[in-house]
Amino acid sequence: MKIGAAFGKLLTGERIIREFLTVGIEDYHLVREKVYLQVGDNVLDVSGIQWLLSLDPPVIGIWVEDKAAASLFGPGREYRLFFRDSAPSAEGDPERNALSVLKVEYADQLAEADGTLFLLRVCSTTIHHISPIRARLLFEKFYKKPGLRFERLKTIAAAYSYPRRVRIISFQLEGNYNYIFPMDLLADIRSCGRFLFGMRHSNQVLKRIVDVKKIVVAEAPASDKGTIYKLGRNHSASPPSLEEYPFGLIRTRQFGYYLPDWVESYKEVTIGRVADLGSHMLLSGQWNEEVLLKPNTPHLHHIHFLHFLYLKGRGKTYPVIQ
Repeated sequence: MKIGAAFGKLLTGERIIREFLTVGIEDYHLVREKVYLQVGDNVLDVSGIQWLLSLDPPVIGIWVEDKAAASLFGPGREYRLFFRDSAPSAEGDPERNALSVLKVEYADQLAEADGTLFLLRVCSTTIHHISPIRARLLFEKFYKKPGLRFERLKTIAAAYSYPRRVRIISFQLEGNYNYIFPMDLLADIRSCGRFLFGMRHSNQVLKRIVDVKKIVVAEAPASDKGTIYKLGRNHSASPPSLEEYPFGLIRTRQFGYYLPDWVESYKEVTIGRVADLGSHMLLSGQWNEEVLLKPNTPHLHHIHFLHFLYLKGRGKTYPVIQ
């Protein structure tokens, strides 16, 4: 065993140190983690309505439909997000035993007829997954690189203390080409048929998506992890021709975009609004129909390695997808 691997195993018990672990979770209601937002004396459970949408600066979007809750948001107020491994006791304080605490500030909002997306910029982060000394040693040995500060590691570890589902995106160009790639900075707001995408500006096809205003998002089985990850290169490289994909393809009903024949379902989304969040562009769109193709199986989710270590230490890990 090499010195680096031995040091990593000594710190974590794991032979390979990663940034993220991929786990299989069948549906959103099986996610055990909880997220709470404190605004003054008010505490909101935002577990299923919060998403990481940009990385630099880190921006978290929270979708609010209740008008009384929406009235709590605005510039100049103090906000804190608590990421937990489960709900607190009936009379418990969400900050007590929280895995992560994020101080956030109001950045912007996108008001729609059926709700408002509030965009909160992360100011500082505290994490408690493992001891501060172990976290710092892991950062210095395995994560540190130019432009990456320890504060950034803490923020990503906090945000990915809540499992983020990986989905397949499809976008078609003229001719015999179709971009198919995975994403996890996105949100499915099922109550109003809306999808949000946090797409990096460096993604070479972003401008075309904004121009065409059409995109397809599909659910894929975690068992196809290897194939899904190989599609990741389509973020920045020219896509293969249709004949070069190593699997069968199907076409969507309305847009005629291509998808792998192993996806379980898909939604065709029409983009209505965009907003610049920094490193990422936010795309907001509507879908009218979910096309079901296969029964649900566990879906691929990302959690941070530090969160995995925390869960492992308490015997609460999700099934890891190799």
